[in-house]
Amino acid sequence: MVAPGTQLRDGLERILRGNTGALLVMGYDKTVESICTGGFVIDIEFSSTRLRELAKMDGAIVLNKDATRILRAGVQLVPDPSIETGESGTRHRTADRAARQTGLPVISVSQSMHIVALYVRQRRHVLKTSAELVSQANQALQTLERYRARLDEVTSTLSALEIEDLVTVRDVSNVLQRLEMVRRISEEISGYIVELGVDGRLLTLQLEELTAGLTDDLEWVAKDYLEVGRAEQARTTKDVMAALTELDPIELLDLALCAKALGFSIVGEALDASVSPRGYRILSKVPRLPRAIVERLVDNFGTLQALLAAGVEELMTVDGVGEGRARLVREGLSRVAETSILERYV
Repeated sequence: MVAPGTQLRDGLERILRGNTGALLVMGYDKTVESICTGGFVIDIEFSSTRLRELAKMDGAIVLNKDATRILRAGVQLVPDPSIETGESGTRHRTADRAARQTGLPVISVSQSMHIVALYVRQRRHVLKTSAELVSQANQALQTLERYRARLDEVTSTLSALEIEDLVTVRDVSNVLQRLEMVRRISEEISGYIVELGVDGRLLTLQLEELTAGLTDDLEWVAKDYLEVGRAEQARTTKDVMAALTELDPIELLDLALCAKALGFSIVGEALDASVSPRGYRILSKVPRLPRAIVERLVDNFGTLQALLAAGVEELMTVDGVGEGRARLVREGLSRVAETSILERYV
């Protein structure tokens, strides 16, 4: 609602350019009414120019929750003084307390510091200009491109090792680590895109291209190597993703902690222990193969090596796999195997 391109943001920028301050409450209910004294009840349609003119008066401005109407102006806000706040200026202290007491967003425009601060419950966020956000987002995109390139390298290596049945816990942890790093950078860029509003359309296209299939890859790797038997309790792919998310940036660099997210008990040289994939991720590379069929094939054969060794007749014994689909799976796996080996050694 306060992103560039919106009426509200335009009004806030007009207030800043006019070198005046403002205090806006985004919503009106009984709690807001109880802390409002004085002012004028106007209830008119919102416009950026009206907001700018009304901000010239002392006091707060109350909008409806959608910021489509200006309900009151020149209001004195008297929130509960016992509410703790870390702010020092009068306007900011009032905004922080009002946001905490009402649960509604409150915007403070500082005349002296020339900034716009948004308060939502216990959170404070200072709005940045489009130029600042675009600069930060572009830097993050460049970082994402490098990390994505590295992720593609380790993923390609893992594919080749899976085909040769030479995978270790270290190899799997390395891919998980890179997947989580790319996911975190993409989340940061998503935040910039939200703040940029209409100015973030091109960034959205770039982000979608760089992160295509990322969530599926993370899920398939987790399902391939989930150590249900060795874990203290049965884990799911959601548990693995949650465990990775909980790691701080320093912990994420530790491959042993990434392995523990999968349920491996890492002791001594356990990172170099051999593991075998079930085959979910490699099967997902076969074109036009539904997820349900992937699940049935893995349930039936158990491991990737068994799938690679299966002939068309054996594949046809799986429910939902006819001769045509069996040939598709057989040829698809062969192509993936050849491509993976060539990419590694050529």
